[in-house]
Amino acid sequence: MAPSRLDARPIGPQHPRIRELLALRKDASAGRILVEGCWEHNQLLDTPTTIDTFLYCPEAGDARTADAAARVAARGTEVYRISEKLLARLSRRGRPDGLISIARLPAWQPGDFRFDESSLVLVADGVEYAGNLGTLIRTVDACRADCLVLTSRRARLTHPTVYAASRGMVLTTPVLEFDAIPDAAAWLRGHEFDVHLADPGATGSYRATAYRGRPTAFVVGSEGSGLDNRWHQQGFRAVSIPMLGQADSLNVALSAGILLFEARAHKEGW
Repeated sequence: MAPSRLDARPIGPQHPRIRELLALRKDASAGRILVEGCWEHNQLLDTPTTIDTFLYCPEAGDARTADAAARVAARGTEVYRISEKLLARLSRRGRPDGLISIARLPAWQPGDFRFDESSLVLVADGVEYAGNLGTLIRTVDACRADCLVLTSRRARLTHPTVYAASRGMVLTTPVLEFDAIPDAAAWLRGHEFDVHLADPGATGSYRATAYRGRPTAFVVGSEGSGLDNRWHQQGFRAVSIPMLGQADSLNVALSAGILLFEARAHKEGW
């Protein structure tokens, strides 16, 4: 019987892949993301994602994680065993289960998309927190929107929290980033989107539009300062979600969910 890829000798903290993983935890690495945990790896296995490196500590897991490890190892470009001590250093969890991978995120370009009147796009401007970015991705998936567009991004897409908060949807949900707000606005105009800016100070309610006949895009702002004024300079209509209590606004991901599902309901006649 051929030896299992999981039977490789353990590697230590000075191995290049360990240094690479530690660097990935701290800084952005173009197109790659850290995946940790059994559930997360099962989500990973349900996609065609390339797994560059898989690190496995069998002593930290059980039969369930061993099964996942065998399947990940079969897909991984490089597979290494690590000790419990090294796992504790690498893990972001209080009770790690022995599975850590570096995977490649899909890359999307502006020309990859085709839209029609049923299309929905969410634009997130200036997102600051990885957890919110991941939740926005999960929300885009949940309402079957076509993609998430990022402008003035602060949270990095490759942050491990994005994977967890998106429930792995960062591997399958198209995410497109523009360096300049006017470029994103021009792309939306070029595809004939009706664009609505989410602004707590706007007088028009988000419920006053039928969201039919053309593709629809919503632009939501950052958690701290809201929409960049350059979005308001594009001439798009602003809408608001009425605040009935003392709070002056909602969490950005919750706002996005309300707006997207309202438009989806109109488009499909719910």
